[in-house]
Amino acid sequence: MDQLALLFVLLFGALVTVPLGDRLGLPSPVLMTLGGIVLALLPFVPNVAVPPEFILPLVLPPLLYASAQRTSWRQFAANRRPIFLLAVALVFVTTAAVAAVADAIVPGISLAAAVALGALVAPPDPVAATAVAGSLGLPRRLVSILEGEGLFNDVTAIVLYHVAIAAAVSGSFSLPRAIGELVLSAVVAVAIGLALGWATKRLMDMLGDATLQIGLTLLVPFVAYVLAEELKGSGVLAVLTTALFLAEYATDADDVLGRLAGHTFWEIIDTLVTGVAFGLVGLELHNAIATASGRWGEMLGIGAVVVAVVVGVRLLWLLPAAWLAKRLHKRRDVDEDILVSWRETVVMWWSGMRGVASVALALAIPLTTDAKEPFPARDEILFVAFAVIVSTLVVQGLTLPWLVKRLGVRADSDASRELERQLAVRAAKAARHRLWEIVAEEDLSEDMMEMLGRRAFDMGARISPEMVDEERREAHAQRVERLQTIQRVQGELLSAARREVLAARSEPGADPEVVDRVLRHLDVRSLRG
Repeated sequence: MDQLALLFVLLFGALVTVPLGDRLGLPSPVLMTLGGIVLALLPFVPNVAVPPEFILPLVLPPLLYASAQRTSWRQFAANRRPIFLLAVALVFVTTAAVAAVADAIVPGISLAAAVALGALVAPPDPVAATAVAGSLGLPRRLVSILEGEGLFNDVTAIVLYHVAIAAAVSGSFSLPRAIGELVLSAVVAVAIGLALGWATKRLMDMLGDATLQIGLTLLVPFVAYVLAEELKGSGVLAVLTTALFLAEYATDADDVLGRLAGHTFWEIIDTLVTGVAFGLVGLELHNAIATASGRWGEMLGIGAVVVAVVVGVRLLWLLPAAWLAKRLHKRRDVDEDILVSWRETVVMWWSGMRGVASVALALAIPLTTDAKEPFPARDEILFVAFAVIVSTLVVQGLTLPWLVKRLGVRADSDASRELERQLAVRAAKAARHRLWEIVAEEDLSEDMMEMLGRRAFDMGARISPEMVDEERREAHAQRVERLQTIQRVQGELLSAARREVLAARSEPGADPEVVDRVLRHLDVRSLRG
């Protein structure tokens, strides 16, 4: 099997593990990691030959962009305190704890190299956290905190990692310089993200066509990441800023087809890249086995200690952090998402799985220092990193569904339905308000006004039947039943029309472009009902 065949196997696995995970009640990233481990144990499967410096730029930008589209500036602003406690403070604490332990038990490691190890295992993976949380029906506030932590912790950890690697390679370290680099990295990234987001919005308006706009969104995260890295900024933060800007300001309410097509496109990209990324995590077992050859007892002992530190520090930090966030929330009465019970805190703790970023950072460690000497304890760092990733991703990923069920942590369906009802009422009122504006401008008959008013009301009632009383709900149900019959028959008519047009495609003298244009018209008509 060559590298290209291995890539196609991973892409196929990325698709298959989604329905398989749904049936087994397990997250697809965990299944892909297990599949990668199985492939790594097969003798005919080659070692992965992707250059380490390409893994982060190729994998993180599309995954972060897809994840950021599911949130908003408002959500981040409201949750800035829990995000800071988890994405910034916890990363620093975990890095410090792991560095102290590694410096004490790993032979031949320098303090700077120990800090690099701590930084690369500190951030929970944003993709794994989002994928796992999204499939378990967790409360929205818990998912919001996990998403915020996952998106921002990479920024902090990667900057810490680069500072530590530079110190280990050069043999010198300056705290003021490190702090300056951290601040400069964030400022440059935010500036690039905002500028690129603004430029992308303008360019999307010029392109007009949905196909070209979606193609542009595929390029934007890579441009943001590479441009920020070239200018000494945080590529991760630049991608996040660009994605949030476009989600906030580049959305056209009337671009229905573009929005549906874009959503589908990014769902596909997210699924495929996530699968390949976590398959690569499992395939890195080759490197771990080679590293520990002849030293299994020592290496497993070091790995177990670091895993215990990583998992334990997260719990010891979350317990007081959740209590503090709850106290400040009550005192200030702000609109933020917090962990409201110890059960949610436990689920949050067990959701801290490591993944793609940790693998990429571990593989990107230089082979030698500036003095042409081997990088201190590089093999040990690689093994420990893999031990942390496998232990947290596989063990916690496999047991998290059981833990969530055992603790009874579930989404607040009543709150979701109430919010849905409120939005349905607002949608119906907005439609009726626009109808009265049109009536004031145009001469509409009473029958037409009555029909349009009923349709405006039905817009909201279809979204949330709870918005109307029992009597009106029955009348609405009768109209819906009649409309469903009309739509069903109309669907049959459109289906017959599409089959006839498709049959004409193979007839002599038929122009495929004309046939496809007519077929697209019928498809759009079917989509609009």
